[in-house]
Amino acid sequence: MESPAQPSIQNPVLLTRTRRYDLDWLRIIAILTLLFYHTGMIYVSWGWHIKSAEHSQPMEEVMRWLHRWRMPLLFFISGAGTFFALQRRSYGAYAGERFRRLFVPLVFGMFVIVPPQIYIEWLFRGRFSGSYIDFYPNVFGFQPYKDGGTGGAFSWHHLWFICYLFFYSLLSIPVFRWLKSDAGSRFTNWVGKLISRPGGALWLVVPILLNDVILGGFFPNETHALFDDWAYFMKNLLLFWYGFLLISRREFWQTITDQRRAFLWATLICTILLYGSRALYGEEAIDSTALSRTLYSFNSIGLTWFSVLMTVAYGYHYLNVNRPILHHLTEAVYPFYILHQTVIVLIGYWVLKQTSLGVYDGFLLVSFSTLLVCACLYWFLIRPFRLTRILFGVKARK
Repeated sequence: MESPAQPSIQNPVLLTRTRRYDLDWLRIIAILTLLFYHTGMIYVSWGWHIKSAEHSQPMEEVMRWLHRWRMPLLFFISGAGTFFALQRRSYGAYAGERFRRLFVPLVFGMFVIVPPQIYIEWLFRGRFSGSYIDFYPNVFGFQPYKDGGTGGAFSWHHLWFICYLFFYSLLSIPVFRWLKSDAGSRFTNWVGKLISRPGGALWLVVPILLNDVILGGFFPNETHALFDDWAYFMKNLLLFWYGFLLISRREFWQTITDQRRAFLWATLICTILLYGSRALYGEEAIDSTALSRTLYSFNSIGLTWFSVLMTVAYGYHYLNVNRPILHHLTEAVYPFYILHQTVIVLIGYWVLKQTSLGVYDGFLLVSFSTLLVCACLYWFLIRPFRLTRILFGVKARK
């Protein structure tokens, strides 16, 4: 992520040539975490496309925390990356680049990458017994997929992240233009004063809490279906904006890093409250009243924002270093994201049907086999060819 050498005179936003290697490393770490998270979905009690008869409660508890951290971190990093991208191109060029790198892979994925997942789920649930060739015409019925393998065979599945990011990128252009105005500069100055106070960035959780109050009651469930997911959609849009805003000035970087211990303590407190409330009261008691549900939701939102701040702060402190392998990993991680869940479902189905492995043996086999398969697919089928690079959103070779 680079910005041009010439600084802006009108806006004190940082435009000196620099690169945030830590954001590249954090993106790689977050997407690798997704691989293990989605493999874990086979072995926990939550509904998913294929399921093991055996479940792991410890794995489920770890994933409960990761669920509140992984995707919000990716949206924050995406907003930060947008700031750097807009220093190198016009808004029109940026919109065109987002179309090529997000919309094209999304459409390709919905017709090529996602359908094998639905086919395997239908086989697993006994809904279908024919070949993939027999199944595939169902995709062109354009009937939306529904949880549990019901409904049709048309879906974006895990590519919802790309869909949401595409909309965020285009809808945010007026916001980013405004931030370059005098009024936007004054607002950024105000944010700078807020975060300069001890733990000040923690207060940026308030708009996310207000979003939960205003929209959470109408759209309480996280669906990833866009049209009935507005509370979750807006929460991640705020995180996307925060990423843009808090990366926009160099002094913000250091301020947040200097306060990393405050963010760590805030994250630890919310984590204790998350697990402590569940241990003391149980899920049924938490869901029994509107007040308890609201308090639990507020704590979860606090955990999300504070853990993202903590991760970014410690990341800048420890990970803002270049390594020869970083360029290759940064290029590969987007195709890896597009591929990983389909590979998990295919390998996981074989493991469940053809082996007697337990939870942890099966988890390790599926995870590391997926890692190897995705790496090979990228290296041999995506990286060398212009067409596959386009379809998977990889930049053209220089």
